[in-house]
Amino acid sequence: MQILVLNCGSSSAKFAVMDTASGQEVIAGLAQRIGSPQATLGWKMAGVKAERAIPGADHKAALETIVSVLRELGLAEGIRGIGHRVVHGGEHFSASRIVDATVVDGIRDCIPLGPLHNPANLVGIELGAVLFPGLAQVAVFDTAFHQTMPRQAYLYAVPWSWYEEHHARRYGFHGTSHRFVSRQAAEQLGRPYDQCRTIVAHLGNGCSACAIKDGQSVDTTMGLTPLEGLVMGTRSGDVDPALIGYLAPRLGITADKVIDALNKQSGLQGLSGLSNDMRTLLEAAGNGNDRAKLAVEVFVYRLAKAIAGLAVPLGRIDALVFTGGIGENAAPIRAQILDQLAVFGFRVDETRNRAHGRSVGGRITADGATTALVVPTNEELMIALDTAALVAA
Repeated sequence: MQILVLNCGSSSAKFAVMDTASGQEVIAGLAQRIGSPQATLGWKMAGVKAERAIPGADHKAALETIVSVLRELGLAEGIRGIGHRVVHGGEHFSASRIVDATVVDGIRDCIPLGPLHNPANLVGIELGAVLFPGLAQVAVFDTAFHQTMPRQAYLYAVPWSWYEEHHARRYGFHGTSHRFVSRQAAEQLGRPYDQCRTIVAHLGNGCSACAIKDGQSVDTTMGLTPLEGLVMGTRSGDVDPALIGYLAPRLGITADKVIDALNKQSGLQGLSGLSNDMRTLLEAAGNGNDRAKLAVEVFVYRLAKAIAGLAVPLGRIDALVFTGGIGENAAPIRAQILDQLAVFGFRVDETRNRAHGRSVGGRITADGATTALVVPTNEELMIALDTAALVAA
């Protein structure tokens, strides 16, 4: 079955057509800088790249152009469902759902929790119904996988009314990636998914780690928003909340502006003063840039410490799994993390690690050591599989 996967952001729209029978991507592309004179739509099919200028296009015009391209390439008629990435499902949704009025209302209710993403996700759903009338649409929530976390993992130690009346709690994100990667890891380990205990580290510009026990998320590092947790590309991760009140008057800005800086000017970018890209930082650190080296050290230490904490609810670690752009490609980062986690029995195999575990089932640790794997993520395929299953049902 061929499924159109849409991920609408505030100024972009990512799309892919996935063949769920083969698990292969038929076409994938990105409309970016939506709303600006520089807006473009680029795509890749069968190894061939193409691009089209869409100056000033809003989301509607961008999606209309995507559909036009799909029709020109003879793909539109074969699409059997549309899967939408929806960032925040709050406590409403613990699984992917066929889109109906109730689901739309639930996504809208979560806008205060996901103000940057949920409105754009709703635009994609509304336009999908117009551009493909009668075609089933499915909402796949980043937060849904983490709805199995126990109360001691998701509650903040704040006044009870803040949770009861305002839904202030930890939700977690990257759930689609964590679910896909943990399933793949179980296959590579040759163990039933519901008998595996793994920690997945999704490391890209956004980073989160998740403890998965017997097929269920039991703890994760992100919280009410994607700002909590690990050091990321431009996000600070965990800080003392009092930092906001301390800095706002000293910097002469509002609390909202401090939070904006914690999201957009912090993390690897803020520490290094150079870049949010790990490749750039590793190269600079190798050339003697002390702040780049420090940014990498803080990133690794904070991640290793978080992984150690996530071992608590598992009882044992069947595998530590690296995924995402950094997790899949930055061998030096993986090696440093495993060195700091030697207490758990990890021992990196340098040859396997340099090859990213290819040809050895993703394994990057030595024989006899606790297992660490590299498993490429594929959120688009996970969304497509969910959509196909619900459409077929």
